[in-house]
Amino acid sequence: MPGKLIFLLTGAVIFLGACASPYVQPEGKAATIPVLHEDYALMDDGYRLPLTRWLPGGNCRVQVLALHGLNDYRNAFATTGDFLAAQGVTVYAYDQRGFGDADGFGLWHGSDRMIRDLQLMVILLKAAHPDCPLYVLGESMGGAVTLAALDSIETDIKGVILVAPAVWSRDSMPLYQRLALWLAVHTVPGKQLTGEGLDIHPSDNIEMLRALGRDPRVIKATRVDVLYGISNLMDRAAAVSPGRDDEALLLYGIHDEVIPRQPACHLLTNLPGTAPVHWRVILYENGYHMLTRDLHAETVLRDIAGWLLDNGRHRTGASDNLTQFCADT
Repeated sequence: MPGKLIFLLTGAVIFLGACASPYVQPEGKAATIPVLHEDYALMDDGYRLPLTRWLPGGNCRVQVLALHGLNDYRNAFATTGDFLAAQGVTVYAYDQRGFGDADGFGLWHGSDRMIRDLQLMVILLKAAHPDCPLYVLGESMGGAVTLAALDSIETDIKGVILVAPAVWSRDSMPLYQRLALWLAVHTVPGKQLTGEGLDIHPSDNIEMLRALGRDPRVIKATRVDVLYGISNLMDRAAAVSPGRDDEALLLYGIHDEVIPRQPACHLLTNLPGTAPVHWRVILYENGYHMLTRDLHAETVLRDIAGWLLDNGRHRTGASDNLTQFCADT
């Protein structure tokens, strides 16, 4: 009897789940010409993306457009922006829809729309500085957006920097996790999860993590349908087969507990060997997920600055410990 009851309850939950669906925040309805302002960028649907700039002295030599990770916002690049600006690099970072100071806080706005925003931001920055090489830096979720947009960015970019990109696709998830996510998003899509009790350490910089915990613009509890949306985005990012002439710098911490080793190694070991894309991979022995804010962040930031400013020298090739790192996967 208990077995039958469990079966009936499970069937009822699945049936009722058909009545619920993940929510995606709709686009704005005001058709608008995109414009780059001092502290925000206006998108083609009238939506405003809050924007921060870190400007070096003199003319623009190199510019970087930075995309933050899940539940974070543009302030994630405060130390990165300061460091790179001191090296002569212009840095722009914006709040992606639903994060930071952007409207629709805590809601998922859709992968297509996030990719479209990146495309428009690239166009706006290239128009503002046509003779200044442009790179896109994506961290975690921002890395997934960057990867997913690679084949559709029409304006020329010089290259991309992927910092612990979110490429944990469903193919590399255990079956129980996929089923749990599907069931949750079709029954309680608006339920907020905090991640407490998972014992995941995103960084070894405890003071920085405490500061994030005090920052009201950092999301502390994530809706189930947002987790479903980021899973869809990671599926798209993991499926990308780069074939452009862009150069790429890919950074990953060996102690990353957010993006597991298996999907990371799938991306790292399936880089195009003879394709025109020039990849450089750096693994950090002491690195966690939040590489640019870890205790050893200065090493990471120096690597990024050196790669951006070395005028093409020493940019190709994977790191020496890549094979060993992925051998045990």
